[in-house]
Amino acid sequence: MPELAHVLPRPGPVWGGYPLRPAHDLAPPWRRPRWHRGLALCRQVAREAQAHTDAWMPLELAARRAALQVLRVALRRSGLQPDLVARALGVVCAIAAESLGLVPRATQRMAAAALLDSRMAEMATGEGKTLAIGIAAAVAALAGMPVHVVTANDYLAQRDVAQLAPLFDALGLRAAALAGAGSDAARRAVYGHDIVYASAKELAFDFLRDRQAPAHELERIAAGMGGQGHAPPLMRGLCMALLDEADSILLDEAEVPLILSRNAPHAARRAFLWQALALARQLDATRDYVLHAADQVATLTATGEERLARLAGGLGGPWQRPRYRREAVLTALAGQHAYHRDEHYLVRDGAIELLDQVTGRVAPGRVWSRGLHTVVALKEGLCPPPETETVAQTTFQRFFQRYWRLCGISGSLWEARAELRQVYGADVVCIPLHRPSHAQEMPARRFEDAPAMFRAAVARVEALCASGRPVLLGTNSVADSQQLSNCLRAYGIEHRVLNALNDADEAAIVARAGHSGCVTVATRMAGRGTDIELDDAARAAGGLHVLSCQDNPSRRLDRQLAGRAARHGDPGSVEIWSFDGFGGPATKPLLLTRSTWNWLSACIATAWLVRAPRRWAQSREERRRALLRRSLLEQDLLWERRLSFAGAPG
Repeated sequence: MPELAHVLPRPGPVWGGYPLRPAHDLAPPWRRPRWHRGLALCRQVAREAQAHTDAWMPLELAARRAALQVLRVALRRSGLQPDLVARALGVVCAIAAESLGLVPRATQRMAAAALLDSRMAEMATGEGKTLAIGIAAAVAALAGMPVHVVTANDYLAQRDVAQLAPLFDALGLRAAALAGAGSDAARRAVYGHDIVYASAKELAFDFLRDRQAPAHELERIAAGMGGQGHAPPLMRGLCMALLDEADSILLDEAEVPLILSRNAPHAARRAFLWQALALARQLDATRDYVLHAADQVATLTATGEERLARLAGGLGGPWQRPRYRREAVLTALAGQHAYHRDEHYLVRDGAIELLDQVTGRVAPGRVWSRGLHTVVALKEGLCPPPETETVAQTTFQRFFQRYWRLCGISGSLWEARAELRQVYGADVVCIPLHRPSHAQEMPARRFEDAPAMFRAAVARVEALCASGRPVLLGTNSVADSQQLSNCLRAYGIEHRVLNALNDADEAAIVARAGHSGCVTVATRMAGRGTDIELDDAARAAGGLHVLSCQDNPSRRLDRQLAGRAARHGDPGSVEIWSFDGFGGPATKPLLLTRSTWNWLSACIATAWLVRAPRRWAQSREERRRALLRRSLLEQDLLWERRLSFAGAPG
């Protein structure tokens, strides 16, 4: 969308939660910050869209049909030009009000305009992101573009399609969710719709499967002549992607490579890994190896190398190759000591199920590579799954770079604006709140250890429940949620637990989390795709209180959990607690001795001393993960260059 130099933003001290300097309003448009200009453009388009909505409402049915057809032809002929986008937004918003009973707010029109301009929109939790995405998807589909709406999981994809189906039907658009489409024919039929709702993983793996098929028509004909028929591709192309919870997909999930594999049973490999685990259990942690818990890897010392050589001396075959022997034992050490049950994985139905470290949800279909999955299964006394071999691989970073148009929305994008612009070429626009926020942020607290923090949390929950307020407690892992649940149960406090062990009851648990006096213990699952509605008694008592007992590696995740409280202008409050173990050795330079710390905390009424180590550790972790994502992207690009040189599909 070209910039409108004559558009001036409305005056105001704060937009999107970020203060503006007066110089921004006085400077010419081309001298303002990029995010400031983007917000002004979105305001202008949203204002014009409202005028088109007002003009649409009095029209008769026949006139509406004719006008909609004219608009569809104009969009397909000229594309998403600013004037056509404003007209289309106005029409879609009017039809949404009639078909859904939801009148899009000005902030939702602004968010849709930002998405249609290929920007990333930061919109606070509870501000109506689902409707904003639906409006933008409908406008893009009217322009003739196949649209992929990317959600955090299959449940949200099915839910959003069901909620927005009346809008799409009224516009003559076909929309479907990819979840539940098992066969290739069913998936191909879903991709034939104008708007497809799907999780990022489903889209990426279908793309990898399509790359394995012959790309050229002559290749398919030749394969058919040889007796090997090949079906047409599943997808129609990568035209436009609208990402819900964009930071989770483009940043957090981007740290995990996507590997398309197939079973390759290898009994000798399984026996080799079993021997590696047996040897790893004979090594001494004080002298033979060093465990790096943050990176989940281990390294052998010189003494450990010698001891391993002696232990493997009686074994033949690959054990006589030092490098192969070392890598196998290091994998076994990591699986035994760096990966923990109910924190990194679950054991359910006799199998290992991995946990997403960002959301706390089970990641179905995900397995560890390089023998790690087999080692962990053997450690738990389970039958390991068959060995696999890699067929194709990519990353979310490289996959979403392939889309012609890419945009997204989330409640926490501002901290990652530089990386989003550098990797994806998308600017971040902060959408303001439609109502002033009444959230109260209480002083942060720091404890000696996790048990002390949980005991204090029980006391705080008792006091809040006595006043009739609902409480949401955030924890790091399944194990922590169970430990806190045991503490609450010991004091007779009724509560519900939301973690990966009972994810099937997530909707029912979240539906009651805003009732007066209700206590909910959750992992990071509570921060994505859920809506906690307050009842009248809870609103009168002061709203939802969020107590974060998480050591989140990013400030974005802190804001995600805090965003569960004080939505839609409701009352609410937030507390962030931590303990001395957070950050490990990285925070030691900022930590004083405990006696000095307690004295300063008692004398200085400020939260800076409590927050400084946490913020410093989070900044270091954010930089480390950004470098990891950059390295993974470079490896993916190198992989593609090698495949292109070898003549493989790239």
